[in-house]
Parts: sequence; C-alpha cells; structure tokens
Amino acid sequence: MSVAFTREDSAQTAQEVSLPDRPISPHPNIVTESGWTALESAMGGARAALEAAQRVEDPDERRHAVDMAARDVRYFNERLRTAQVFPPPVEFDAVAFGHRVTIQRDDGRKQIFRVVGEDEADPRNQTISYVSPLARALTGKSVGDVVQMGGHDIEILAIA
Repeated sequence: MSVAFTREDSAQTAQEVSLPDRPISPHPNIVTESGWTALESAMGGARAALEAAQRVEDPDERRHAVDMAARDVRYFNERLRTAQVFPPPVEFDAVAFGHRVTIQRDDGRKQIFRVVGEDEADPRNQTISYVSPLARALTGKSVGDVVQMGGHDIEILAIA
C-alpha cells in the first residue's frame, strides 16, 4: 500500500528518520601528509556546514541540513582519529604507499598515478587507493616487472 494511503503524517515521519553514518573502511587508515591536510580541511568544511545548518530557519530543512553536516563531522572526526600519517617514501626499488608509479598497459597506454590512502584517492587526479586492485597487484614489484590484471599485462616503467 502506498504511503499516501496510510497516515497523513507519514511523509513527516519519513523525513524524521536520521541518515545512517557514512561507512568507515575496515582497512588501516593510512594517509600521506597531503591526505592528512585534506582530511583536516574536510573536517573544517563539515564543521562550517554544521554551523550554517543550525541557522536555517525552516525546521524541516534545518533538521535535514544538520543531519547531513553532523554525519560528515562524525565521519571526518573518526578518519582523523584513526589516521596514520606515512612519511614520503625514501626508497624507490619497489612500489609502496606514497610512490608515484608509471605503468604501460599492453595496449600501449602509459599512465602515472600515486598510491595514497582511501580518502585521498581520486583516479581523475592520478591517485589510487593502496587497497585498490591495481595498487595491490603492483605493491612490492619493481621497474620492469609485469603483472596481470583482468587478462592484460601491465609493466612498471618507473617508480618515483
């Protein structure tokens, strides 16, 4: 039966259901120094959004905005609390967290990416999470090594 036919206040009740917390990864929360800075910035933005949400005049809009912002504050608070900042790598003989890796796929495409923490990963900006399938396949490998991913060969050309 449609909500429209149950109770008049069902829509109001549905709006009062709070949002679930943002999921927290089960993996260790390792971050680069720039990842730590980005988490701090995101926390600042979430706190500012919470303050702004508390000033919204309409009660329903305020409740929704406060729920959204408080959810983000809880998430970033936990990510900052559990973050383990890894210093920049000093050895470049094998792929590890923080490295910038140049690869060549078997179709000739060359790609460069940096292995970073989960919250700072953004493939459009040439960063991938250390728990991504590609990063896991390359971790511990050296220049010249070839790994198989999805039936394709990927060769490591450089580690910086």
